[in-house]
Amino acid sequence: MKIIIAGDGKVGLTLTQKLAAEGHDLTLIDSKQSVLDSSIERFDVMGVQGNCASMIILEKADVRHADLLIAATSTDEVNLLCCMTAHGLNPALNTIARIRNPEYGKQIFTMRDVYSLSLIINPEKQAAREIERLIKYPGFLQRDTFAKSRVEIVELRVAKDSGLCDVRLLDLERTVKCKVLVCAVSRGGEVSIPGGHFILREGDHVFITATSENLTLLLQNLGVITHKAKRVMICGGGRIGYYLAERLAKNRVMVQLIEQDRERCEELADRLPPEVCVINGDASSQFLLESEGIQDCDVFVTMTGMDEMNMILSLYAKNCGVPQVITKVGHLEKSSIHDSLDLGSVICPKELCCNEIVRYVRAKQNTEGAALTLHNIADGQVEALEFVADEQTKFLDTPLSEIKLRQNILIACITHGSNTVIPSGDSVYRIGDSVIIVAKGGMTLLQLNDIFQ
Repeated sequence: MKIIIAGDGKVGLTLTQKLAAEGHDLTLIDSKQSVLDSSIERFDVMGVQGNCASMIILEKADVRHADLLIAATSTDEVNLLCCMTAHGLNPALNTIARIRNPEYGKQIFTMRDVYSLSLIINPEKQAAREIERLIKYPGFLQRDTFAKSRVEIVELRVAKDSGLCDVRLLDLERTVKCKVLVCAVSRGGEVSIPGGHFILREGDHVFITATSENLTLLLQNLGVITHKAKRVMICGGGRIGYYLAERLAKNRVMVQLIEQDRERCEELADRLPPEVCVINGDASSQFLLESEGIQDCDVFVTMTGMDEMNMILSLYAKNCGVPQVITKVGHLEKSSIHDSLDLGSVICPKELCCNEIVRYVRAKQNTEGAALTLHNIADGQVEALEFVADEQTKFLDTPLSEIKLRQNILIACITHGSNTVIPSGDSVYRIGDSVIIVAKGGMTLLQLNDIFQ
C-alpha cells in the first residue's frame, strides 16, 4: 500500500518502523527537516518537509495516488484539517487521525463523515481503558482479549515463591489444576515460544492463553489473592489521568489524583466528578504520598511525563506494599530495564495506538480473511492474532498433529461457537471457528493460510 504518515514524532516513528518492515510504500511529512532526515536514513522511505495540512505539501507527497493517510501530529486541529484536505484531493483515500482532546470526543464521533475520517485514534483514551481493565481484573501484568472476550492472553511474572517457579511446562496443568497454555516466555530480554520440556525460572515473564474462567482458577490455585479495588492513587493529571479518573469514578472507585500544576488541578477539579479528589502537589514527595495514604491504597498508577520518574514512583509504591502498581512508559525500547525492575503492569500508549493502526492497515490490504484482533506481547517481540477459518482456509477438519506450521508459529486456541479449547494434536478447526495464532520473529501474517509451511 502507498501510505502517507503526517507527523514524525513518537507515534509516527513507531508506525514507520512497523509499516516499513511490512513492505509498504511510505512517505513522511514533518515540519522539521532534521527529524525527516533521521527517519529517511533509518528506513527506506520518502520525506516531504512542510505543513501537512497544506494542499501544496500534500500534493508533493503524491496524495492523489495514496491509499491511506495517517495524521499523527501533536495538534488535533492540524490532524483534522490534514485528513479533510487530503480526502478532498483524493476521495478514495482512507484517513486515520489521532485526536487527543477530550472536548472533541462527541463532536468527532457524530461528525466523522464531515471530517472524512475512516478511523479515529486516541492513545490516551486507549491507555486509560487498558489500565481500567487491569484494575478491574487484578492479578496479571497484562491482559489481551480475543474471541469476544472468551479467551485471553495474560502476562505473569514468576516470583521466587510462586507455584510456577521451577515447573516444567509438561507438568504445568498438574501444578495449576486447570487447562492453560504457555505461549511465550521472556527471560532476560530474550523471548521464546517454549516446548513442553521448558522449565520456568524466577524472574521469567510468562504469557499464558486460557479461557477467562480458567484464568480465575489459575490465580486461585496459585494463591494469588485478588479483590476489587476501592481506592486508586494516580500520579499525573494529564489526559490519561483525566480519562482514567473519569472512568473509575463512574464505577464508584475512590480516586486520588496528584498533579503538580495548580492551574491544571483547577481545570481537572471543574471537569471531573466530585468523587475524584484532586491534590495539588509533587508526586515525588515522600511526605505527600505518605500523608495521602499510599500504604493503604489498592492501586497506584504512575503517569507523569517522565518515564524515569514513573519507574521510581512505582518501585517506591511496591516497597510500600501496594498490591497493584501500574507504570506508564513512553518508550518500550527500555524493555530490558523494565524486565529487570518490578514495575507491576507496564502500559505504553504509543504501542497501543500503533497496534490498532497496523491491524487496520492489514485489514485494508487483505479484505478477506484479515485478522479480527491483533495484540503485541512480550515487549512487541511476539504478535497474537485472531483469525476466522473460512472456505479458503487450508487443512480444515485436519488434526493439528498432521499440519506443518512455519517456524516460531503456535496455534494457541480454537473457539467453536461457545466452546473454547486449548488445542492438542487431535484438535481440528472448521469453517467459522476462531483461531488464535502466536507468532515470533517479525513475520507478517495477513491471513490464516500464512501460518503454514
